[in-house]
Amino acid sequence: MEGKVSGGGEKVNRAYDSTGDGETSFSGNGNGVSNGDHRMVRESVVSAFGHDTLDRVPNIDFYRNAGSVSGHRAGGEISVPDTVEDDGESSGGSPSDDLESAVPDENNKGSPVKFGWITGVLVRCMLNIWGVMLFIRLSWVFGQAGWGFGIVIISLSCVVTTLTGLSMSAICTNGVVRGGGAYFLISRSLGPEFGGSIGLIFAFANAVAVAMYVVGFAETVVELLIDYDSIMVDSINDIRIIGCITVVVLLGISLAGMEWEAKAQIVLLVILLVAIVNVFVGTFITATETKKSQGFFNYQLNIFMENFKPEYRQGESFFSVFAIFFPAATGILAGANISGDLKDAQAAIPKGTLWAILITAVTYLAVALCVSASVVRDATGSLADIINGTMSMAECTGPAMAACELGYNFTSCTTGSIQCKFGSMNNFQVMTMVSGFGPLIIAGTFSATLSSALASLVSAPKVFQALCKDNIYTALHFFAKGYGKNNEPLRGYVLTFFISIAFIIIGDLNVIAPIISNFFLASYALINFSCFHASYAKSPGWRPAYKFYNMWLSLAGAVLCCVVMFVINWWAALLTYGIEILLYIYVTVKKPKVNWGSSTQAVTFVSAVSNALSLSSVEDHVKNFRPQILVLTGAARTRPALLDLAQSLSKTYGLCLTSEVFVGPRWKVLQEMNASMEKNQMWLNKTKRKAFYTAVASEDYRQGVEALLQASGLGRLNDAFDFEYGTVVLRMPQGLDMSRFVEEEEEMMKSATEQETLEKEVMSNGVKGKGIFKRSRSSQQVITTRVSVCSPPPPQVAKSNEMQLEAGACFQKKQPKGTIDLWWLFDDGGLTLLLPYILTTRKKWKDCKLRIFVAGQPGRSDLDKEEMKNLLIKFRINCSDINVIDDLHIGPKSESWKAFADMIEPFCLHEDGKDKARTEALRKESPWMITDEELSNLEEKTNLQVRLNELLRENSSSANLIIVSMPIARKGSVSDHLYMAWLDALTKNLPPTLLIRGNHKSVLTFYS
Repeated sequence: MEGKVSGGGEKVNRAYDSTGDGETSFSGNGNGVSNGDHRMVRESVVSAFGHDTLDRVPNIDFYRNAGSVSGHRAGGEISVPDTVEDDGESSGGSPSDDLESAVPDENNKGSPVKFGWITGVLVRCMLNIWGVMLFIRLSWVFGQAGWGFGIVIISLSCVVTTLTGLSMSAICTNGVVRGGGAYFLISRSLGPEFGGSIGLIFAFANAVAVAMYVVGFAETVVELLIDYDSIMVDSINDIRIIGCITVVVLLGISLAGMEWEAKAQIVLLVILLVAIVNVFVGTFITATETKKSQGFFNYQLNIFMENFKPEYRQGESFFSVFAIFFPAATGILAGANISGDLKDAQAAIPKGTLWAILITAVTYLAVALCVSASVVRDATGSLADIINGTMSMAECTGPAMAACELGYNFTSCTTGSIQCKFGSMNNFQVMTMVSGFGPLIIAGTFSATLSSALASLVSAPKVFQALCKDNIYTALHFFAKGYGKNNEPLRGYVLTFFISIAFIIIGDLNVIAPIISNFFLASYALINFSCFHASYAKSPGWRPAYKFYNMWLSLAGAVLCCVVMFVINWWAALLTYGIEILLYIYVTVKKPKVNWGSSTQAVTFVSAVSNALSLSSVEDHVKNFRPQILVLTGAARTRPALLDLAQSLSKTYGLCLTSEVFVGPRWKVLQEMNASMEKNQMWLNKTKRKAFYTAVASEDYRQGVEALLQASGLGRLNDAFDFEYGTVVLRMPQGLDMSRFVEEEEEMMKSATEQETLEKEVMSNGVKGKGIFKRSRSSQQVITTRVSVCSPPPPQVAKSNEMQLEAGACFQKKQPKGTIDLWWLFDDGGLTLLLPYILTTRKKWKDCKLRIFVAGQPGRSDLDKEEMKNLLIKFRINCSDINVIDDLHIGPKSESWKAFADMIEPFCLHEDGKDKARTEALRKESPWMITDEELSNLEEKTNLQVRLNELLRENSSSANLIIVSMPIARKGSVSDHLYMAWLDALTKNLPPTLLIRGNHKSVLTFYS
């Protein structure tokens, strides 16, 4: 359990009462307090438990982890992640990042304005859903599809929005909801890749939607100007002028603050409700002859039945009519988009959104059915078509029988003899005609367009600000800045304003409208998929308070949204998918430093465990062998060459574990080991090395290594042959250990941090100076440390350090053109051959040619070469450069042998000339030393290693990498020091050399 670091450097658990004197609840005077008590006895605890205790009782403050990704306990102060901080500019207010702790103060005039579920969600959603469709195109939709299929169209639209609402409700109630609306919900559920891609296009869609709604408003105004012959310039330019003026007014309302914007929405809602009621009232007012001639007859059963069946005209179909209506059902995210401005977003969003869907659906159905029961499809608008004595009922034919029965003959409309301009199929102003007072419908149209535009104008900057705060797109972080008590995104408002103006100037948005609708639908699809994905992952953290959802219904909702996208416009759907995929790839490549505990992570974990379990039930097969490497690097950074070579062998296709043994009592080294686990794994991830880090604590190094060999891995992701490890040893001329450089770098970073802190402290006290300040003893210590670390070393040491650093990075970069020399002297199951072949398939080693050296008998080199060539052909390994060494049996040169003898001299017992008792005593005293008997018995093997080194220097001194079969070491047959002397003599004065010894189980086969 992690806490903040105390002055002494140790971590403090905030759920532990540090004010005590060190006694536990089981010690002291019976109350859990020692006689030397220095803290107050907590009466509430005593009354609950019967005694006081150092432990604290559960409290919500311990779980406030504002954006925490690690689950560390929070205490008095809340650390805010970098991803939610701004660029150093402070806003007018100081809203808490932990929404639970941000309790609004009713008496504080500077506190942010928060909305309830009615004004914050219900009103906004209803205003956004009740659009111009209600007054202008709804009658046309039911005229084309008939009220039978019209109900299906509205119901299908409501199914999509309701499923999305249910999914959104589940996500909203699974934790505290912050600002950002749909972006926040998707990003926290599916991760930054999905959230970042949909967040950007969703914010853009809202910005362009402002222009769409404003242009709709401007077109209505221009139609009125035409009726009254008051055009300013021409219709297109008048739309642009009125649209720009309208956006400026709406921007002014938005900049005035959310409180004024909410009041404006209430006014618009009242106008809209009056307009809707006006329609219902008008259907009960007795129709005049003029209205009858235009197709309105009040409620009539025969009209209602005649309008039941569809009558598609002008190439329309069910899907095309549905595509026209469906955008009217959108707008359910209007409340969620201002989630940061809601008092209780978890309760308000589900309640307000679902009620808005229900109310608007009922309204659409009621208005449409009222019109279907009172207005015929076609009417001439002429009083001359009244059936009287001069016109008989016999002349009425076709589908206009209902009008004929009511005394009007509109047959000419259906026969095509004249172009009728009235009726639900021909007149978009049917609602104005039906209503009790026509101008109220125009006011309702204005209200519908302006309210939707205002909601979009507020939504776009809010969503965009949340996206920018998370710093997923670093170039956009400028727009994360907020102002005032509500942290208003003024910069986002200005950006949205200019985007809206740009699209208003275009004037005609018929091309862009399908794309915007698809952008919204893509957001709905991802919200549904987020709910399904989180449910499918079955993460213990998925505990939504809203229970009325189903994962399969959410998946069905996601599929429906995708289908509707293509129904509305197939090329716009493809364009939406294309943009989203490109943004997804961009965010994936950039890898933003955020961790929100997404369901993607949960599913990845579940899949990994499931695959590992599945793999455990399958026996190994030689064809599927992959190197699974335990690399004894120590700390991951200390032997980079060893790690990089292992990484080249395993890449992302095999398991690679870097390992370290912490020597000492477990209770002493455990804290250091735990800190090292996270530190080393972070370094591996940062440097893009696909490996894991593991460590053990042991009082003995050998026991620690044995523990690593036995316990590393998981299931089949362990050694492929049940702990019968193959062994690979790497020798570099400059050595492998870079720990000295790592320590120096860490010391330099520490000193630089201390100096920076000291400079800030001195400058804050008003003391001016340059460089390092001679202010206190601590500053002098900083100087001493920096000089000792940063002062330049002597030239010889500097050159040696540079060579060692270059050697440490030699396998990290692309290898120059050269060779990989394989000295395959002994068969070990094929591992010695397979590993260099794997290297040649890697991009870094593709310019290195494989050369194979084998031992052969004198006089039959050609035959041995042909046999090896045939074997390689069977293994399907392409290598034409095969060399047979037939002089391995020759003894080494005298100077080579002398160098070996000098090397082992300090480790030999030199038993000659000593009595037997003295010899036995020496053996017992130093059992690891080399005896004369051992040296004599193993003379041939020793000569082989020295001779082999001569041949390696003669043939492979210019190779990029040498791979040699490692001498076998049987326990008890050869001493440690003699065996290590063999390895040293074998690899001395050579390029990087890799010794390999397999476990004699085949890793190669020529069978299919």
